Amino acid sequence: MNSNDYAQIANIKAYRATRDFYKMRAFESSDFLALLVAVGCNPKDKNHYKALWILELVAEERIALLFPYLDEFCHTLSQFTLDPAVRPASKICLFLVAKKGVPLHPSHEEKIIEGCLDFILREAKVATIAYALRALFRLGEKHPWVHDELRLLLSREWNNPSPGMRFVLKETLQRLAKK
Repeated sequence: MNSNDYAQIANIKAYRATRDFYKMRAFESSDFLALLVAVGCNPKDKNHYKALWILELVAEERIALLFPYLDEFCHTLSQFTLDPAVRPASKICLFLVAKKGVPLHPSHEEKIIEGCLDFILREAKVATIAYALRALFRLGEKHPWVHDELRLLLSREWNNPSPGMRFVLKETLQRLAKK
């Protein structure tokens, strides 16, 4: 591990311009991308969420760069617990299931389903739940039991949901009703 590169990851701030800079760096350097994945997929590393911030942007623009790391990401998914980590992880999941040409193996899909359900059951923040629900809805088109599970999850009582959460729940229930 390049200690200078790791120090840069450790010092990343959430500013979009900073994250874009490191995204471009990941596009240009496979070694830096590999380091981002190694740090991002290590929930014991105190900076893992910062690496996930960058990996989310990489996934949004060039998902194929993450193909060699699908096993590692999917295996680690259910271990993410910090709010700053679960939001980008759930968004990466959405990109993985929504973009065409992603070579997801059934074991990857299983881990994504498991991870996204965990995020919802833990009652993560609204954005995380929204991305997880959308990813699960997409996977439910291939695995109908996932839609059944979503219906069950969304029918439960939500403690005082925020307006954003009410919107996400309503949107998902409407989409499920059309299935």
